[in-house]
Amino acid sequence: MTLKDLDITIIGGGIGGLACALALRKHGALVTVLEQAEAIAEVGAGIQISPNGLRVIEALGLADALEACSVAAQAVSLRNGGTGAEVARLDLTLLAADQRYFFVHRADLIALLSDAARAAGVHIRLLQQVDTVSQADRPRIVTATGDHRDTDLVIGADGIHSAVRPILNTPEKPFFTGQVAWRCIVPNATNHPQEVRVQMGPGRHMVTYPLRNGSHLNVVAVEERRAWAAESWSQTDDADALRKAFSGFDAEVHQILSQAKDPGLWGLFRHPVASRWYGQNCAILGDAAHPTLPFLAQGANMALEDAWVLADALASATSVDAGLAAYQARRQKRVTRVIDAASKNARNYHLSPGPFRFAAHTALNVLSRYAPRRMLGRFDWLYGYDVTRPQV
Repeated sequence: MTLKDLDITIIGGGIGGLACALALRKHGALVTVLEQAEAIAEVGAGIQISPNGLRVIEALGLADALEACSVAAQAVSLRNGGTGAEVARLDLTLLAADQRYFFVHRADLIALLSDAARAAGVHIRLLQQVDTVSQADRPRIVTATGDHRDTDLVIGADGIHSAVRPILNTPEKPFFTGQVAWRCIVPNATNHPQEVRVQMGPGRHMVTYPLRNGSHLNVVAVEERRAWAAESWSQTDDADALRKAFSGFDAEVHQILSQAKDPGLWGLFRHPVASRWYGQNCAILGDAAHPTLPFLAQGANMALEDAWVLADALASATSVDAGLAAYQARRQKRVTRVIDAASKNARNYHLSPGPFRFAAHTALNVLSRYAPRRMLGRFDWLYGYDVTRPQV
């Protein structure tokens, strides 16, 4: 089989969909991306591109362009939210020379990927809200306007509300984790350094890091609560509610949040990893296959890894079905481990004062202070993973 013979349609013009389109074009496939929005853009938010995700950006030939619009990360600092004191530090400058870590505005990465995709010959069609997808020798995609498109292969990169996942899997109900998250971007008025700061407190934590040459800060704040919130990035909240939730934190947190306006608010839900990632000439990737909680900063990185592996598996296979089966086999164990690790982080960030938190924080402090390379080495399994390395 050669990908040059395939007409492939990707639903979703986000990070995973555009990266997959580029990777498939490198193998000669004819690729069309269907995006429901009126423009290839993304709501304002920051993301972290860790070394494992950067491997894909490098393989796509976009590393220099990413570096030009990003902030190079130097550390992850875990801090006591009440006092601001550093509990532990993950020194990212100790990473191997070929492993780099960046903070980037999501809209900047989307623009970089979409420009590269168009230049490579990917067809991007906007205002294409997909209604149904059918499995067949040539699957049919029907849009909300009634238009249809027949194609050789459909790839659903369309997020948690995917139109493709339900035709591959029985209905699965996600459960509310009892946590909500706010997010916003504010001016960097605190001279925030080139690091992730995780301000930890009982039942809540706040993550900040700089974007766009350090001029702005990305803010994500999480609170445990009983009240349910919708799983949507489009709803906003009163900034005073965010400030009230973190009123017990230190002065730096207050200064950052004093600039927040109309923060986004969404409920955090735990979704099962899909049992089936592919069917008859259909496949899913990224959040459509395995949504993850935002406590390990790996959502975008997993989508990038998926995109590369899916294209590589198809290019190496004797048939589409064999390629799709290889794709799931290569990815499922990896993403399950990442998702489980992310879920555990929330508990670690939200410890209440007492002997257990004291012991946990003391152990982290000693390890990061006296064995920083060992501290960083705990993430070798994550950051050192390279999906672009040839399969043996």
